[in-house]
Amino acid sequence: MTKEDDAKRLIGRRFSDVSVQGDIKLWPFKVTSGKDDRPMIVVQYRGEEKEFSAEEISAMVLFKMKETAEAYLDKTVEKAVITVPVYFNDSQRQATMDAGAVAGLDVLRIINEPTAAAVAYGLDKVVGSSDNKKKVLIFDLGGGTLDVSVLNIDPGVDIDMGIFEVKATAGDTHLGGEDFNGRMVKHLVREFLRKYKRPEIRGDQRALRRLRTGAKRMLSSTAQTTIEIDSLHGGVDFHATITRARFEELNMDLFLECMDTVKQCLRDAGMDKGTVDDVVLVGGSTRIPKVRSLIQDLFDGKALCRSINPDEAVAHGAAVKADLLNGDANEKDLRDVVLLDVTPLSLGIEVFGGGMSVLIPRNTTIPVSRQKMYTTHYDNETAVLINVNEGEGRRTKDNNPLGKFVLTGIPPAPRGVPQINVTFSIDANGIMNVSAEDKTTGRSNSITIKSDKGRLSKEEIERMVKKAEKYKAEDEEEMKKAEGYVAP
Repeated sequence: MTKEDDAKRLIGRRFSDVSVQGDIKLWPFKVTSGKDDRPMIVVQYRGEEKEFSAEEISAMVLFKMKETAEAYLDKTVEKAVITVPVYFNDSQRQATMDAGAVAGLDVLRIINEPTAAAVAYGLDKVVGSSDNKKKVLIFDLGGGTLDVSVLNIDPGVDIDMGIFEVKATAGDTHLGGEDFNGRMVKHLVREFLRKYKRPEIRGDQRALRRLRTGAKRMLSSTAQTTIEIDSLHGGVDFHATITRARFEELNMDLFLECMDTVKQCLRDAGMDKGTVDDVVLVGGSTRIPKVRSLIQDLFDGKALCRSINPDEAVAHGAAVKADLLNGDANEKDLRDVVLLDVTPLSLGIEVFGGGMSVLIPRNTTIPVSRQKMYTTHYDNETAVLINVNEGEGRRTKDNNPLGKFVLTGIPPAPRGVPQINVTFSIDANGIMNVSAEDKTTGRSNSITIKSDKGRLSKEEIERMVKKAEKYKAEDEEEMKKAEGYVAP
């Protein structure tokens, strides 16, 4: 079975995406093309080959978490707040919503992971605090993604309301511990080839899986580690010793990419590194010594914040947000906290020639409303297509389509004469309304794009739920049969 980090890299994507095709070559499991170009993960289940979508894999993880929470609380859990990497696009966020629905959860909100971590870090600094404002940088490096956010945390003593305001975000949905791990696997495969001259190991999925498991030990803080794998491939026992220095050398370009992302986030926030009060590390990969030392060097030796658990910070912040949204927050502790997030990607429409005209640049604080005037390209056009996209590409073909509609009834006129006013509005819940109005006639049309609505149909979700229930029932029956037997 694949890791959640790998499912995260597939969720909301198409099998034909360049990033998916690149990952397939490195993953120690099989991915095939399913319905509508959806990537399907192939696993062995009771001796049979089964296919699951990334949404189904994520739903399994969420369902297990739901069961764990219910066992601890001794009550039914029906609602959830789910966190995602900052740079997840709309389709990836929608697919995450779908995974929650398949797991039987009412997803109250999708929030950005570093924003959740900031809440966990800053809650005690705004509740009942008279401290000054703080500028905080959250560096979140997990198994599959990197997220960096800069926030202002204001105790809001004068208004009895703590304010968490995101100033800028930057990130990479394809940079994390799995990439460092992949470099180590490649290195170990090369070592095996040099020693034993058996190139066919590159196609041995089981051997690659075992190397991948062994390579994870390289991410520890030990100065040197020895990997010993019996009968790795073709009956050959494999032994290799790796030093921390070699691990760092293999991954230095990736570590430096992480630092470049931090610099970009500071530039986008218009902030000098010397004005940052705290640097907070989140995610398991921030335990890598070289990552820590590079960040500390970037901030001129500044001590890194260790007040929160890097593995639990995001979940902690999500729980606080869920409490706020569910109306259960204790008045003294949580009720008077507000989160001001930003748009992670630029939003705009397609113009003549396939260009992207941006109305709302990335890192714009929401809620927000922006307008822009457009016109026709040909004489006597009576209708125009409003094609809404998100992304940083200069051309819409490089961005993510969100929706489209047609504005009709424009009076015939020479090109450039009609005035078409396009408005983008995003509310605090991330729901975007796009409208277009012909200023001459007042005719208008619009589309609403909801970030809390999944892309799967009701029928598809029901099918996935039944499929999950079937496998759960089979597993429970198998466990029931096994009760009373001692493991061999």
